Amino acid sequence: MADIRIFGIRHHGPGSAKSLRVALDGFAPDCLLIEGPPEAEPLLPRAADPGMKPPVALLVYRPDRSRSCAFFPFADFSPEWVALRYGLAAGIPIRFVDLPHAVRLADGFPPEPTPPEAAEAAGDPAGTDAAAEPEGTDKTNRPDPVAAIRRDPLGELAQAAGHADGERWWDALVESRGGADGDVFAAIAEAMTALREAEPQDSEPEEAAREAQMRAGIRRAARDGFARIAVICGAWHVPALLRHDARGQAAADTATLKRLPKAKVAAAWAPWSYPRLAAASGYRAGVLSPEWYDTLWHHEGRVAAYWLARAAALLRSEDLDASPASVIEAARLAEALAAFRGRAQPALEDLDEAALATLCFADPAPMALIRRKLVIGERLGATPPGSAGTPVEADFEAQCRRLRLKPGAETAEITLDLRKETDLARSQFLNRLRLIDISWGTPRHARGRGTFKEAWALAWQPDWVVELVAASADGGTVAEAAAERVRARAREATRVAELAALIGTLLDANLGAASGDVIRALDARAAVSADVFDLMEALPPLADLARYGSVRASDTAPVLALVRGLLPRAAAGLVAACQSLDDAAAAAAKARIVAVSGAVALLEDPELTALWRDALRALADQEHVHGRVVGRAVRLLHEGGALTDEEAGERLHRALSRATEALAAAAWIEGFLEDSGTTLIHGRGLLAVVDSWLGGLAPEIFSELLPLVRRTFATLAPAERRAIGETLARPAGARAGDGIPGATFDAERAARVLPILSLLLGPEPVAKKTTSEETA
Repeated sequence: MADIRIFGIRHHGPGSAKSLRVALDGFAPDCLLIEGPPEAEPLLPRAADPGMKPPVALLVYRPDRSRSCAFFPFADFSPEWVALRYGLAAGIPIRFVDLPHAVRLADGFPPEPTPPEAAEAAGDPAGTDAAAEPEGTDKTNRPDPVAAIRRDPLGELAQAAGHADGERWWDALVESRGGADGDVFAAIAEAMTALREAEPQDSEPEEAAREAQMRAGIRRAARDGFARIAVICGAWHVPALLRHDARGQAAADTATLKRLPKAKVAAAWAPWSYPRLAAASGYRAGVLSPEWYDTLWHHEGRVAAYWLARAAALLRSEDLDASPASVIEAARLAEALAAFRGRAQPALEDLDEAALATLCFADPAPMALIRRKLVIGERLGATPPGSAGTPVEADFEAQCRRLRLKPGAETAEITLDLRKETDLARSQFLNRLRLIDISWGTPRHARGRGTFKEAWALAWQPDWVVELVAASADGGTVAEAAAERVRARAREATRVAELAALIGTLLDANLGAASGDVIRALDARAAVSADVFDLMEALPPLADLARYGSVRASDTAPVLALVRGLLPRAAAGLVAACQSLDDAAAAAAKARIVAVSGAVALLEDPELTALWRDALRALADQEHVHGRVVGRAVRLLHEGGALTDEEAGERLHRALSRATEALAAAAWIEGFLEDSGTTLIHGRGLLAVVDSWLGGLAPEIFSELLPLVRRTFATLAPAERRAIGETLARPAGARAGDGIPGATFDAERAARVLPILSLLLGPEPVAKKTTSEETA
């Protein structure tokens, strides 16, 4: 009869891994059964390749729908990785016995309670989400104790032991100890059995199927003649697997697994990173401190001194004081804290407090650096050349070959001409990568003429390969992953302006299908939005896309249709939205009005121009709206030709009459003249209106209004104020175009710049090709 031993482990736990290594050496199994996806078994021998550097992950996905996938990460200190390397070194069979992902990813199977990218690599501390609740979560008043145990079994054990945090309790009790004994697994099995006694027999369908599959795998190994079978699984599953030979259990498991749906899946090795192994990344089986666990695994016996020495070196690399004496003091303090708390050696909590007190002098800023580098870590894994890649990795490499782009750490500058097919494709590819958080290319200002030029600075970072792997959860290609990321952002967006910004990114990346989805979402959100300012913020970027989107050969008709739908709503609600504004809100409203006016002018659509002009006129006629807003509305109407010089001057006189309060008058003149230096110098009529108004004031009224006018003109640049003064000081008035009476036009002076203007604004010369006939 086979000797079957079940080892319940904490996934990614160095203490569990050390205990498991000792237990396997003592047991000497002839077969290893590991909780993992059976589809990945053909890839397991690659784990012994010298080029395989954890952290790495197994990816199982559906080729026909790459978003349906699951990652199974491994670190050096993961018990499953230790067992895998043990089995490969011993030359014994290794089997993954979890429920096949051909079933778990199939249509019709009950969905997991967490997203695919959080699927457990072999579960979590006890096969459930041990890090789901933050530190300090109150676990004393729960209406459903069974649900609480299933959600956080370690938390319940820690609470029973008088500790508030299950993660830290397990770390101190299991992971931070030496792990020289193997009988810890008996204690873990006893604790999990006690916890699962409260669990109802009809557990979740997927968990029941998984445990039925693992029991079937144990029985299959026994039938195959193996004498010493070691089973490595999440501790939560141990009580269920101990029933593998119970009477009637085989028939019940067969019934559970019968006629489950299946899908075609594929598997691949992929590099991983410690930040993605951390619980903070959202990974369901993540740990709080991957780099600390790595230190525990590789430096047993001198972990405190080694960790503190690294912390001091890290601080010195940032030009912060960290002397050897401070390291010695921190080590002694950590040992004292550990002894006070009844620990054989300092745990992370002790070292954290010691480093904060002695190395960081209670300053949280350098301590945050230590926690990021030495607690979570930035370690990046690697897979050997030729190992099967993920779908997005393969597409990335194919695109790089097609577009002749080579990833490199050094910064390279490229200038693209969007009229060329290859350069346009390069631009779209770089924009798609930015949407999946890979900023390989950073936009730069392009030198030269034309809107068809685009400059990029290229600098590749090695850890972006992990982002490529993670993007496989969103699609099978870079384009599919980028489109899905934007769709996710669109679903989370709460404002119309956010959706408008997303449309621009999609057009830059040429993701037409996703653009349609976002446009429909924007149209639906705008139809029910009562926030006029939100609609106004969305209009300028959309107008820019509608006018210049053709540079990228994008279809701008849907964008223009959006503008035609949004502008009437914004115009209809403009007056109501500008009521009862304070100074800050009025400044923001003025900026939005100016931006929308610029967008309308950019489109050169007579219908939209007339619609917006009517809205501005209605706003300019208001007497109880903030003067800064009304003044700018008058200014925009005058610049657009809707108000004559006389009408603008009359409104200026009326707004700054004695009947108007000083603050209201100051706001009006500020709104009318703000940001007007260039317009006053070169514009038509505005300087004449202001000059005529000031010149016609009675002396006593001029004295009253002079501080207001000076405050407004003080916002102009000194050079602009000097140019305005020189213009007004000319004996004959000013040059034509300033709108000052008596101005003359100097034709000879103007003729001098015409050749230069023809070079700047004229078409690019086209070299004439000489044909053979012309030559003849």
